[in-house]
Amino acid sequence: MQRSTELITNIRFAVWPTRDRSSSKISTNLPPRPSLLNQRTLWGVVCLVAIAWSVQQTGIFSRSLFNPGGWSLVGRFLEASLHPDFSPDFLWLTSHSTLTTFAYAVCGTSLSVSIGVIGSVLASEVWWQSVFPSKRQTARFYFWRKKFQRWSFPNRDRWPWLSIRAVLSVPRAIHEIIWGLFFVNIFGLDPLTAVLAIALPFGAITAKVFSEILDETPRQPLLALLNSGVSPLQALTYGLIPQAFPNLLSYTFYRFECSIRSAAVLGIIGAGGLGYQILLSLQSLRYEQMWTLFLALFLLNGSVDFWSALLRHRLGLPNRLDLNTLNLTQCPSLFYQRDPVVIGSWLGVVLLLPFSFWYVQADVSKLWQPRTLQLLSEVFQTAWSPHLTGISSSQLWELATQTLAMSILAMAIAGVGGVLLSFPAAHNFFLPGGLLNPTKTNQAAKFWSTAGLLLTRFWLLVSRAIPAPIWALMWLFILFPGILPGAIALGLHNLGILGRLMAEVNENLDERPLKALKAQGAPGAQVFLYGVLPPTFPRFIAYILYRWEVCIRETVIVGLVGAGGLGRLLTEQLSSFDYPGLLVTLSCFIGLTFVVDLISTTLRKALR
Repeated sequence: MQRSTELITNIRFAVWPTRDRSSSKISTNLPPRPSLLNQRTLWGVVCLVAIAWSVQQTGIFSRSLFNPGGWSLVGRFLEASLHPDFSPDFLWLTSHSTLTTFAYAVCGTSLSVSIGVIGSVLASEVWWQSVFPSKRQTARFYFWRKKFQRWSFPNRDRWPWLSIRAVLSVPRAIHEIIWGLFFVNIFGLDPLTAVLAIALPFGAITAKVFSEILDETPRQPLLALLNSGVSPLQALTYGLIPQAFPNLLSYTFYRFECSIRSAAVLGIIGAGGLGYQILLSLQSLRYEQMWTLFLALFLLNGSVDFWSALLRHRLGLPNRLDLNTLNLTQCPSLFYQRDPVVIGSWLGVVLLLPFSFWYVQADVSKLWQPRTLQLLSEVFQTAWSPHLTGISSSQLWELATQTLAMSILAMAIAGVGGVLLSFPAAHNFFLPGGLLNPTKTNQAAKFWSTAGLLLTRFWLLVSRAIPAPIWALMWLFILFPGILPGAIALGLHNLGILGRLMAEVNENLDERPLKALKAQGAPGAQVFLYGVLPPTFPRFIAYILYRWEVCIRETVIVGLVGAGGLGRLLTEQLSSFDYPGLLVTLSCFIGLTFVVDLISTTLRKALR
């Protein structure tokens, strides 16, 4: 009897740890409140100071910003949206340009994924840990640990992994439009230029993300195979990649959507497609044609977005991109589902790949022609002694600070706008029966909430579909040149991307705690503050930081049209074949990109 009483007491104390064993009263000794002076608060203050510094760098407090003569052009541009050019000849040109942009994206994505698959294995820490057989005993010891985390990896064995990561970091730090301008000097205006300009930087980015997915995947099956004497390649193929494959496939969808936007941007340098035709129409002030091309770009991006979302939903891959919360959902029947959408998608991929390479007609033989090797050797010989011509080191430093300020201000605009628009863009919040709109019978509320959802999603589509240089050119109608139009252009473009990613986070939110709060009588404001924001806000910040890494590269493309920063200097040096100065500016830009990557990675780790 006494033993049973002690057992009941121990169970009761395990369930209510604040209950005192010696009495039946609950102890009032609550855990201390966490201090406000923690690492996250410190980083928050640093971010606010950085945003304030970026606003000061725009010069809005010291000079005039608006160009009064540009408002008439804005009026003509908006008026032209009411009557786009639907003439048969221009519609034929638009369809050809749309198909060219799509084919560039397919070719670039296929090559970048091929590079990414090979590079991710070589750049992953888990691969090099598996290669060294002398570490098997250590791996066997750690296999039986509770958390199944990483095993020993001495510093003397880290050099292959670190070397490959360093090599891959260079091409991904350079924007695809810089690669495009470089390849134009080597291959001319050949479709091969656009395909390689997408494939090289995106391949390095894909390798980095794929390697992080492999490193974060649970390693129990891999370690079991290694301890059974299986080779590292077979162990990785059968023990790790099947678990990580759903996330790898989901990120491939996201990378294809990015390739669509990059293919449109590359048209600005003369690679053809929708971007090239939009630039020609804008420069000739033919706004009716420009709106027709915009509609084609919206239709292309919207179709790819809809197909990607539908296919990922059928495969059980809810998010395009998982950051800080890697969802390793098992999809054992990924290739064997009899769903018509899945089967049609696989058949479409098989048919689109050869068609796209045939349609773009890229002259691959230029890669090994003697003239190509001669031009490359001349470029390297010219750039062997890097030095600045016509610009001082202090001016280079000023341009670098402008570039950094532009990226910070752009992400502040995109982050705030993306967070605010992500909730009306999610179908589980304001629609009838949603988390914040429990009524189901009010027809007026149903109409307005549905209209708000469609309008928000359409604006996000428009915002991310229009290339950032086109946004910058439109803002330069009414703003004087500087970093402010570039920051606004990048902010609007990234707002559409972040808003859509954040809306998916909201749509895939676990609703059980929210319904429990509502069942307890909590009002909608408290459900939002205590049930929605805590699990979603860290992921929002992670997405913003990830896009900041991309945005610092995108400052080049708005600098191309006169928005300031290092991008303008890079394009001028490429156009004038100033390769010694280009190497110095490019080194400065790559160093700035590495700093941003380091800060972003540190911040995202602090959020975990």
